[in-house]
Amino acid sequence: MFTYQTAKISKTLSENRKRLEDVFSNCEDLNIFPWQYGPDLTHTALSIFFGTLVQDKKLNFMKESMQDLVPHEVGPATIVTPEDVIKFFGRHGVSAQNAVLVDSFNQAVDNILKGHIVIFFDGWDKVLSYAQAHQVEMRPVSEPVTESVVKGPREGTVEQLERNIGLLRSRLANPHFKIEKFRGGGATKAEIAVGYLEGTVDAETLTEFKKRMNAAKEGDILETAYIEELIEDSTYSPFPQYRSTERPDVAVASLLEGKIIVMVQGTGTILICPGLFIEFFQASEDYYHRVIFSSFIRLLRIAGFFISLTLPSVFIALTTFHPELIPTNLLMTVLDTREGLPFPAFIETLIMIFFFELLREAGIRLPRPVGSAVSIVGALIIGDAAINANIASPAIVILVALTGIASFAMPQYSISISIRLLQFPLMILAAVLGGFGIMIGFLLIMLHLTNLRSLGQPYFSPLTPFRPKQLLDVFVRAPIKTLWHSLRKREMRKI
Repeated sequence: MFTYQTAKISKTLSENRKRLEDVFSNCEDLNIFPWQYGPDLTHTALSIFFGTLVQDKKLNFMKESMQDLVPHEVGPATIVTPEDVIKFFGRHGVSAQNAVLVDSFNQAVDNILKGHIVIFFDGWDKVLSYAQAHQVEMRPVSEPVTESVVKGPREGTVEQLERNIGLLRSRLANPHFKIEKFRGGGATKAEIAVGYLEGTVDAETLTEFKKRMNAAKEGDILETAYIEELIEDSTYSPFPQYRSTERPDVAVASLLEGKIIVMVQGTGTILICPGLFIEFFQASEDYYHRVIFSSFIRLLRIAGFFISLTLPSVFIALTTFHPELIPTNLLMTVLDTREGLPFPAFIETLIMIFFFELLREAGIRLPRPVGSAVSIVGALIIGDAAINANIASPAIVILVALTGIASFAMPQYSISISIRLLQFPLMILAAVLGGFGIMIGFLLIMLHLTNLRSLGQPYFSPLTPFRPKQLLDVFVRAPIKTLWHSLRKREMRKI
């Protein structure tokens, strides 16, 4: 049985054609284009390409393949023989732009799959591979939907790897910015690019990352999320251990901080490694506004995190176990609104949050013009109907709405998912043990955060272990000059 991965290119053109037809059987978009050259057009060559990957299907293959055979060395293209082709390319190589000389059948097949035009000559065990015709329609550079800003750059990454690298290169014109490419395994054979700033990235972290990448890249990779799960320290942790972005300015800023980025052909998401807990509260816009305003907004996000995480459980604990901690007037109002309700506070809150999450997920999955209307109008209608039917109290509806709004303040969607997951065990602990249960839940979360690692680095750094010199960009943002000075001092210590 023919195995193209280990086969060599045959000198017989008909055999190469048969092999290609076997490898690409039932591929209706494969074009095998025979053409003649030489004296009286007696010699044959084959141009093979996928019509769905090549934009111009009327290329002059004769001229394209013979453009390096200059007349003063060989003669006019009409009298070129196979011996001339072998002699010329064997001595000079391929000088045409985007063209390579391939001597492996496996590589020839891979190049065809990449959208190259591969040319086989009769009597020659090598092929010419041209990439300039590769053209697949791609989404143009536009503003990212998930990371919109009021002030700052508007361009976002696309699904084309080379264009994404170009967006980064244009912003970081530095020879120390290194890009290493890998070819994934499995059926996808995804093209993966890893970027880092040499001299700034931690050497041990980079070594650990490459070690994990070597083990992870052998499978089918479709998106950077695959790599994220394969190389993370704790797969079952509710907290994300790597950040992702669609903004070139965020990726470049991360490189300047010593991070490693990962890009995959076919996806516009850039993975940033490692990701620390406090970094999920930082947004690119923090550095485009004034210091006071940026610091205030960041404190709002941190407050939103705690509100969305604890508000339902605190309400359950107060109304069930600790009503004496509620001011009298507020307590009377809550009791009046809860009079005649069939469910206790825990069940009521659980039901309302569950259906709120269901509405939010439905709004995401529905078509965009319909989704926003369904999520907003659905929440209003269901909330009002639940109050009128005496199934839920107005206090619970307000509480669930405030919890949802607070979770929307997170700049990273992945940390919002963590909050949504952790709400439920905290509510259960509050319903069973009251305030003491919330304390136990927080203690367990803190123990997990302090033990969690991201590429071997402490996830809760610089809070645990405590590094006061790195607190300039944690809860509030220090001025740019101060951050520059701190970054230079850190780099000097590495040297």
